[in-house]
Amino acid sequence: MFEIHWIDVLSSFMVLFAVIDITGSIPIILDLKKKEGYIQSEKAVIVAFVLMLLFLFLGEKLLGMFGVDISSFAIAGAMVLFFLALEMILGISLFKEEEGASSAIVPLAFPLIAGAGSMTTLLSLRAEYAVVDIVLAVILNMIVVYTVLKLTHVFEKVLGQSGIMILRKMFGIILLAISIKLFMSNLSDAIKDLFPNLNL
Repeated sequence: MFEIHWIDVLSSFMVLFAVIDITGSIPIILDLKKKEGYIQSEKAVIVAFVLMLLFLFLGEKLLGMFGVDISSFAIAGAMVLFFLALEMILGISLFKEEEGASSAIVPLAFPLIAGAGSMTTLLSLRAEYAVVDIVLAVILNMIVVYTVLKLTHVFEKVLGQSGIMILRKMFGIILLAISIKLFMSNLSDAIKDLFPNLNL
């Protein structure tokens, strides 16, 4: 019934993995664990997964209420991804993070896992890939997130601070390239809609 394109699943997975940046969040997760004594991994992953699916399926309708199409939102999303990539590569902070009571839902599930970047990315991906491929990519990412939450100390010992920083910068470069691709492809579609007779 649904045709799965594994290359698209992999591409979507890589984009979401870079945006969620769960490995780069290991220091934050460790801090939360120190404060609460434990991490509610299952609850955090389930809440994040539900939030992401809701936005994937209902986000377009919400945008329709404001008269915004997917291509336009994808261009805006690509710009957000671009700045997120700069954060990862340059080690700077461009976005303010809200600080609230630490729990499985806030800030772990939202905004750490299913944050503004992830939500924007989902709609940007929807302009490029089939929904079934994106859902599979989300599921795979949630598996990775759950694994990292359960094995945070192991990852910290194996990778070390320098290893985590290298991963952050590597996925930052990948995310930067993908954001440019999303921007260019959707900009082309937007121009074609405005000028149907123009050959690009």
